[in-house]
Amino acid sequence: MAVNTVGQFQADIEGYIADETLPLTRRQLVAYQFGSKETLPEGRGRTWTATRFQRLPTPYAPLSEGVPPIGETMQIQQVTAIVQQWGDKVTITDQAELTIKHPLFKQAIDLVSLQIAETMERNTFLALMASAQVNYVNSRGSRGALQAGDVLDTTTVLRTSAALKTLGAPRFMGDEETDTKIDAREGGKRASDSPRGMPHYAGICHTLIVADWSQNSTVILARSYSDLNRLYNYEIGEWGGTRWCDSNMVPTFTGVAAVQGSAGAAGSLATGSYYIQVTASDTQNQYESRIYQVSNSIAVVGPNGSISVTLPAIVGYTFNVYVGTTSSPANLGVCSAGPTVGPLSGQAVQLAPGQTVTITGLGVSQVPPAAPATGLTVYPSFLFGRGAYSQVKLQDVKFTYLKQADKSDPLNQLRVVGWKAFYGTVITNQQFLARIESVSGYTASFG
Repeated sequence: MAVNTVGQFQADIEGYIADETLPLTRRQLVAYQFGSKETLPEGRGRTWTATRFQRLPTPYAPLSEGVPPIGETMQIQQVTAIVQQWGDKVTITDQAELTIKHPLFKQAIDLVSLQIAETMERNTFLALMASAQVNYVNSRGSRGALQAGDVLDTTTVLRTSAALKTLGAPRFMGDEETDTKIDAREGGKRASDSPRGMPHYAGICHTLIVADWSQNSTVILARSYSDLNRLYNYEIGEWGGTRWCDSNMVPTFTGVAAVQGSAGAAGSLATGSYYIQVTASDTQNQYESRIYQVSNSIAVVGPNGSISVTLPAIVGYTFNVYVGTTSSPANLGVCSAGPTVGPLSGQAVQLAPGQTVTITGLGVSQVPPAAPATGLTVYPSFLFGRGAYSQVKLQDVKFTYLKQADKSDPLNQLRVVGWKAFYGTVITNQQFLARIESVSGYTASFG
């Protein structure tokens, strides 16, 4: 019996692709907005400088009759920001635009718009990591000293916010320098007013930290009586004079066992003992998020010494290699496998996984992030007052939509969507900002 099957008519089957494209994962973008907005005028270089006059000390003793005081010397502090130009582009051929179902030019515009916001958010977090005031949960002495179970707790949050208030960090929705009077009513507001309208510090934490917070017995008890919706809606909310936001773009740091190196004779390293440290950056946000421990000592024989390093074969990451003559490497390595253009040309950065690279010398000065204990992931949380950091803009974001023929593309074969911005983020007062570091009892993986 003759039977006609689908396979016989495969060439006549019309494929179907849905008109609507699928959504991307969401990013919670919160950090950029809290920076004070500043402008660097054109024609004034790339450095923005702000001045702060230090307060005068109070007199030690009363005046003697007829004797004028010695007087005080006025002092200033200054902070500077160097603006940098950031940008990227997407190039599409005319054939791709003509033959692909979904409008590629429009999709490129949408994706570039997301990239701009996420780049500025990422850069803000990197700037905030330079905060000098750090509290480690359970009063641990360093990132490397944190242990499993050191999750964000109410004691550490209160310890941090109390320190900021003791230092005089101004709060949002209050503490204006021109009016420091305290209203006789509770907190300067009516007791019935919402906490959202009262003076407060702002905090940003990772989304997984919210889960730890929601398991804290003190928080559960308080929310059960006052705001059960906070627990139901998975919100950290207000606590101890701080209003919290969460973001899945907060950087994280995972401690990994050391990558070792071996000495060679294909470079310019002098005779001596060297140490290397490898870090891995995720290819999406470009955070150095996997921090390998420092290697054992490597005995190099110069003057043509080098170090051979086999990088881990991990998909979704690129690698940096640091090198130094102490167990705290503070220079990138020189490596021919690194970028060939840009400010880090020839440095051991953005190295592909799984390859063996040769470090031929000490490169530019750069300190790697501190490594947590092997197997632990550390999550920074940021707590700050008004005016802690600024976004300095020389040139706002500018889009480029190129769809017409020109001398470089006379047949109009290419379409380009691009952007650039000239700006920088700077911490304007270290005393107005603190960082809390903790681990989490949760992970972003299932199973």
